[in-house]
Amino acid sequence: MKNFTRPIQIFSRLDFVQVPRRAAPVARARTRNHRLRLIRDTQMQINAVLFDIDGTLVDTNDMHVLAWEEAFAGVGAAFDRKVIHDQIGKGTDMLVPTLLPDADEARREALGERHGEIFKAKYLDTAKPFAHAHAVLADAHGLGQRVVLASSASEPELEHYIDLLDARDLIAATTSGDDVEKTKPAPDIFATALKKLPGIDPGGVIGVGDTPYDIEAAAKCGIAAVAVRSGKFKDAQLQSAGAIAIYDDVAALLAD
Repeated sequence: MKNFTRPIQIFSRLDFVQVPRRAAPVARARTRNHRLRLIRDTQMQINAVLFDIDGTLVDTNDMHVLAWEEAFAGVGAAFDRKVIHDQIGKGTDMLVPTLLPDADEARREALGERHGEIFKAKYLDTAKPFAHAHAVLADAHGLGQRVVLASSASEPELEHYIDLLDARDLIAATTSGDDVEKTKPAPDIFATALKKLPGIDPGGVIGVGDTPYDIEAAAKCGIAAVAVRSGKFKDAQLQSAGAIAIYDDVAALLAD
């Protein structure tokens, strides 16, 4: 697969309109026509856009930190929330071994199940899309790009997010953590997404994510990726992972 060696461009926060942290349940496309700033800035011929969900389209990273904190506490393990946050974006198969390297497979799976139970019971129904998340998906679809949701989330969570984003008529394909053996930063999720886009070369695909693990996973498939700061990772982390551009949030992907 093709490797990208584009220079990284860090966009100033001053270039973007600041948006509220919480958005309405569905931030629908605005009435005037848009051209995705993403296309203009990258100067790529984009045929498909692969979007991460948690922390990128939907504001859930802090919720996942709290759910993992409670799950770990249940087995007597305690971590600073910043330590947990820095692993958000990985699935259970990658996150738990990083924080509890001695945990066997049964314990890892039990922790993952407990995290999922806590997240669903306490947080999932309160999750909100970031401002203009729907508009970005709608604009990409309207411009003829194949829109794919490529997430480490479970299939039930993914289905919930599709409805939350009002995106069923906009997406060409989805992949979830349940579809693959390994989650991000392994390439499996993006590789599976590419298989669902017959005839589209990785060179015509761009990924959008909020964590270094999104960027790394995309790069392993020959996919260029841009990052958004809404996941609260530092620019240096996103840049080091290979992001070709960094934006404040998905709203900043829309042209003015």
